[in-house]
Formats: sequence, structure tokens, C-alpha cells
Amino acid sequence: MKGIEKITARIQQDANADIAAQMKAAEEKAAAVRAQYEAQAREETAKAAENAEKAALQLVERAESAARMDAKKLILSAKQECIDKAFAQAAKNLLTLPEEEYVDLLARIAARSAQTGREEVLLNQRDRDAVGAKVVSRANQILAKSVAPNLPEELKSSKAGKIIDKVVTGANAVLQGTAMLTLAQETRDITGGLILRDGSVEINCAFETQLRLLREEMAADVAKVLFR
Repeated sequence: MKGIEKITARIQQDANADIAAQMKAAEEKAAAVRAQYEAQAREETAKAAENAEKAALQLVERAESAARMDAKKLILSAKQECIDKAFAQAAKNLLTLPEEEYVDLLARIAARSAQTGREEVLLNQRDRDAVGAKVVSRANQILAKSVAPNLPEELKSSKAGKIIDKVVTGANAVLQGTAMLTLAQETRDITGGLILRDGSVEINCAFETQLRLLREEMAADVAKVLFR
């Protein structure tokens, strides 16, 4: 029996040693796997943090870019509004001139724009009724004066010289075929200003048209001042 007990004890001892060795190997392997996964987890966490930081920076950059763009749009809109108001005020100022200044302005526009001096002057209904005849008369005076010969300085200041100047101016205008603008019966739907018509040819001197053309011509200069 003692021999059997010894054998059994030896087997038990060997089994315990083998189990201990296997347990140690398993623990070491588990520790290695755990360390590998922990390292991988740390790496992925670092990558995720880096990606999150990059994503956050991109979001900030996009937000800043959008904010700058919105600011530029707001500034541009404000400046365009300033230009609109400036030209609207210019139109208002033209339409609210005292009558004498308004007549003189329209007359000068007509005289300057006339090509033959035989055009019809078309106004809106309000201006035709109120100042139409005065505008045409004044424009014809300007045209006649532009083609009349100059009197000697010693005659200009005298009463006779003024009469002679008027007669010579009118006669010369007739000879030159100028200073014969007429007021058209027809009116046009314009805010102010006038239209000259000679047959089928028209010259648009309406305020809204002239201001629009002026705005287009001044666009570059206005942009330099406002958008620098």
C-alpha cells in the first residue's frame, strides 16, 4: 500500500505542477493579450481624440469662414443700401428744386441734348402743365444764344446793345435752323426730366434714366470709395 500511495502522491504532485504551469502560462498569455488590447485601446483613443480635435478645428474654421462671409454680405448690403439712398436722395432733390431752378435745369438739359434744334420736348403731365412752355422758351433762348455772334463789349451793357443782341440772336438762330424746340402735346410716364423727339429718333433725358446711366458710370469710382 505504501508503494501505491507513493505513486499516487507522485502523480498528484506532477498533476499539480502541470496545472500550476498551465495556469501560469494562461495568466501570462492573458496578461499579454490584455496589454495588447490596452495598448490598442489607448492608440484608438488617442486617434479618436486627435480626429475629434481635427473635426472640432474644422468646425471652428468653417464657422469662422461662414461668419466672415456673412459679415462681408452684411457690409456689402449696407453699402449698396447707402448707394441706393444716395441716388434716391439725388432724384428727390431734383424733383423738389424751386420752380425757377427746375425750369433752368430742364432747359439746359434740352439745349445740351438737342441734335437739330427742331426736336419736340416731351414731359410728364405735371411738368408739361406747370412749366412746359417756360422750359421750351428758355431752352430756345440758350440754343439761339449759342449760335449768335458776339456784340462788341461796349454795346453789350447799353440798352440798345441788349435789344440788338436779342434781335441778332433770334435772327441768327432762324438762319442756323436752331432754337426751334417745340412743346409736344403728348406726355410720358417719367418722374422728371424730359425726352427729345425728332421724327422717329428719341433722346431719353428722363431723370431716372440719366441717374441709372450715371450710377453705372460711377460704379467703379463708388466701389473704390465704399468697398476698399
